[in-house]
Amino acid sequence: MAPSRLWQYWLLLLLSFPSLVVADVVAESARERLSLNRGWLFHLGDVPFPEIKGHGASYNNAKAGNAGGAAALEYDDSHWRKLDLPHDWAVEGPFDPNANVSQGYRPRGIGWYRRYLRVEDADRGRHFELQFDAIATHSTLWVNGNPVHRNWSGYNASYIDITPYLRYGDALNTIAIRVDAEQMEGWWYEGAGIYRHAWLVKRSPVHIVTDGVHATPRERGNNRWEIPVDVSLYNSGKQPAEVTVRVDVFDPQGKKVASKKAAAQVDVLAHQQVDLPVRINHPQLWSIDNTALYRVHTRVELEGKVIDETSLHTGFRRIRFDAQRGFFLNDQHVKLQGVCIHQDHAGVGVAVPDSIWEYRLRRLKELGVNAIRFAHNAPAAEVLDMADRMGFVVMDENRNFNPSPDYLKQLEWMVRRDRHHPSIMLWSVFNEEPVQGSEVGYEMVRRMTAAVKALDDTRPVTAAMNGGFFTPLNVSHAVDVLGANYQVPDYDRYHTANPHMPFTSSEDTSAFMTRGEFVTDPDKHIIASYDDDFAYWGNSHRDAWQAIDTRAYVAGGFVWTGFDYRGEPTPHEWPSVSSFFGIMDLNGFAKTAYYIHQVQWIKDRPLVHIAPHWNWAGKEGEKIRVMVMSNSERVKLLLNGRVLGEQLVDPYRMNFFDVSYVPGTLEAIAYNGDQEVAHTQVETTGEAIALELMPDRTALKGDGRDAMPITLRALDAQGRAVPVASPRVTFEIKGAGKSIGHGNGDPNSHEDEKGSRRTLFNGLAQLIVQSHAESSGKLSITARAPGLKTAHLDIPVEAVAPVPFVAPTAVLSLLHYWRFSPASLARPDPLQVVADNDMNTWGWGQVPMLEHPPAQGENQGGSWRLYRTHFTARQDLSDGKASIHFRRITGKAEVWLDGKLLGQKTHYAAGELRLNLPAGQGLRQLNVVVQGEGNNPAGIDGLVSLEAHSLQ
Repeated sequence: MAPSRLWQYWLLLLLSFPSLVVADVVAESARERLSLNRGWLFHLGDVPFPEIKGHGASYNNAKAGNAGGAAALEYDDSHWRKLDLPHDWAVEGPFDPNANVSQGYRPRGIGWYRRYLRVEDADRGRHFELQFDAIATHSTLWVNGNPVHRNWSGYNASYIDITPYLRYGDALNTIAIRVDAEQMEGWWYEGAGIYRHAWLVKRSPVHIVTDGVHATPRERGNNRWEIPVDVSLYNSGKQPAEVTVRVDVFDPQGKKVASKKAAAQVDVLAHQQVDLPVRINHPQLWSIDNTALYRVHTRVELEGKVIDETSLHTGFRRIRFDAQRGFFLNDQHVKLQGVCIHQDHAGVGVAVPDSIWEYRLRRLKELGVNAIRFAHNAPAAEVLDMADRMGFVVMDENRNFNPSPDYLKQLEWMVRRDRHHPSIMLWSVFNEEPVQGSEVGYEMVRRMTAAVKALDDTRPVTAAMNGGFFTPLNVSHAVDVLGANYQVPDYDRYHTANPHMPFTSSEDTSAFMTRGEFVTDPDKHIIASYDDDFAYWGNSHRDAWQAIDTRAYVAGGFVWTGFDYRGEPTPHEWPSVSSFFGIMDLNGFAKTAYYIHQVQWIKDRPLVHIAPHWNWAGKEGEKIRVMVMSNSERVKLLLNGRVLGEQLVDPYRMNFFDVSYVPGTLEAIAYNGDQEVAHTQVETTGEAIALELMPDRTALKGDGRDAMPITLRALDAQGRAVPVASPRVTFEIKGAGKSIGHGNGDPNSHEDEKGSRRTLFNGLAQLIVQSHAESSGKLSITARAPGLKTAHLDIPVEAVAPVPFVAPTAVLSLLHYWRFSPASLARPDPLQVVADNDMNTWGWGQVPMLEHPPAQGENQGGSWRLYRTHFTARQDLSDGKASIHFRRITGKAEVWLDGKLLGQKTHYAAGELRLNLPAGQGLRQLNVVVQGEGNNPAGIDGLVSLEAHSLQ
């Protein structure tokens, strides 16, 4: 189209539809953050893009909105699977011995997601942003056929301004995402798909950008503090705006303790920083045991009205790493009793519901953990909120070691998103990089450290090094705290050579255990749980902690790992499919390591534990190795009431007894002085006769997001759990919820984690259930196994207000991308052919199109135009039972489909036209001849859709 004609076309379009007139920047709409988890369509496998061949296809290929294949605005996804997010397709697939061992033998591949989004006309002028909290692994996203975003990591969020591409009303918007999970970033199970939450954020044109409030407190001396609030604004509107930015700070009890405001002018399509330092004297300090959180509420006002606002929580605390004495929190020495964790869980892969994360962190708290290293990537934002509330200090770790612009953005995103969290006490820029001992590594880290400090200089930077820190120039020279992975023999050597460098173990142990097993069988890939087996680079749980705890200069340690995880099934490979490293298994069930660390880390209450169980049929009279773990002064062991011996507690090595097996009761009693302070026992049980379902909580919230782990056990006739039972159980779930997966902690199990059956492993299995959206009543679970009494459990499901969400949208198949002929005074040939390389004779447009006749004076006979488009009907609209619906045509009209007259509109007045759509497959051509009346404008001035009902 010639430039003058294009200008005339858009001017006529604006004049004909007043609602399209430019909206003013002062749109007064509060921020809405809406869940976009519901209503997705999914296809497993790639969808090839159409071959680009011929001049027309080549010309159109790169035009805005013209993406092809599954990225197109209109594409037949009627056969795709319907699902809600979060979603990990890898955990749904079968185990494959030919797949990558590091990814847990789960095929990953490529998948596509599509979703339709309706935006009401009333929202025109607002700023729209899509947010995906994480997609594994690489992803490309299209909106209405426009490629709008590419992401190169499976762990960082994507924030995408989609405002320019939006359509309103019935002209639905199409979101298409291609996920490439063949790409890998880790040597562990990473899952596949949109596995964290998705959001749609609607804001005023002038607004606070995402992660745009920097509110990290600083102490100015003598317990006088300041929050140097820095607010980032953006104006996507069409007029500059003078706004007022206000900050209010509320203490943990909800009392306002500080306020400040400042004026700012935000120019069109420009950013503006606003600084509002807020002073607070003698605040309540955040700590592991007293998680005092302050709320920082920021709002933007225009002409006295709030147009945007957001809140975040932060905390006041002092952190310090001392080269001689370790870590200090609020000037109190704290030994870091930490674990490293990955993010997958039994049954759900990496698509872990928030409530299951809460369960995992609660299990760590019960263990005595006070520090978490999220290895080796930024966790979900909700998990850091939990760390703030529950009382953990956190090493927040970057995934990709690279200071190039694309990758530096990932590091900067993590710091910008997370810097307000009081739980974070270290930024880690990498894990175990081959160049760590070289000048190259030093230069890379020097740049990455500078990027971190530019965004947050209140915390030290570390890197998890597994060597190379004795070379003349290495990574340790560019960080604030040395993080050492393993390297126990070099602890003292390094400290002697670098006495002024703070030091922590960033990763240690790598010991092996199979939960509930106490006899090693290499042929069956079973490892006994006595803490005797560990990787050649690591140590036992007991050795690693002793090396850390007996050195004051070592700030603490992070055990590899808190939970088992899929992939990296060291020391065994197939048929082993998950790791053996965990203090707990994939379900969060305790191994012996749990009790070893619990008695070492918990000081405020006496504890005693025994390993193993006492079911050893066939081993009567044989010696059984018994480990007793306690934080008391002395332990006594008894069998069937007979004292077997007493020992002073060894706080690092634990206590061992060799006991001749006799069925009955094995007891351990803990003493401080002569006072009994704790007691435990294990008993020989009978055969399993019944199943038991044990809920983790008393109720579920009926919001479609809340999930709960249910422990499944087998009981004997006396109601005792049988630790060696292994029945295969069938689940049935009814009512206000569903199963989303299950597991049993067996690293060698290949059972389907999404099916209706699961075998108990050493007496335990876990079922995860989740409520239906907007539900109430009860969720009923029935568990059956041959020869055992059936277990039944009803879980109340409480009606709650749902998380605000974008309602799923029914697909409306619209016809787009029209071409129209020049106006003529004679009826055009409806079947005329336009040359493939003719890009200028005919106009280009999208409905609604209302055209004026050529300026030739009075035109009694009216003028004619020919409109044409191509389409491929969806499968559910191609069977002859659908219709073509013209919402509005002004003028008389003839409709031709595939060279045949389909129907006519015989009057000039504006009106709708609905015609039967004959059955047909493949690409179809629609031509519409429109005749105007006199000098009046005419055309297809309403949407055109294919609809699943005919006139017959």
